[in-house]
Amino acid sequence: MTPIQDLLHRIRWDTKFGLGEFVIGYYDRVEREIIHVPFQEIAFPKEAPGVFELIDREGQTHTIPLHRVRAVYKNGELIWRRD
Repeated sequence: MTPIQDLLHRIRWDTKFGLGEFVIGYYDRVEREIIHVPFQEIAFPKEAPGVFELIDREGQTHTIPLHRVRAVYKNGELIWRRD
């Protein structure tokens, strides 16, 4: 299986592969469910490798470790999954 960091780098930097609509599914420990977020709504802080950040509806920033990513979709099709 491709490591999640490698897949996310490919989405970000491979212009041909990165075309399309990507969605990241991560496990939320508070909600105890998989949350799906459009790729364009997440950020990768340079000072903190191994995480991504997102801003919720209330404007609060959340830092999510990459080990909590459970699925990646491209144009609605599952392309990567971890149990």
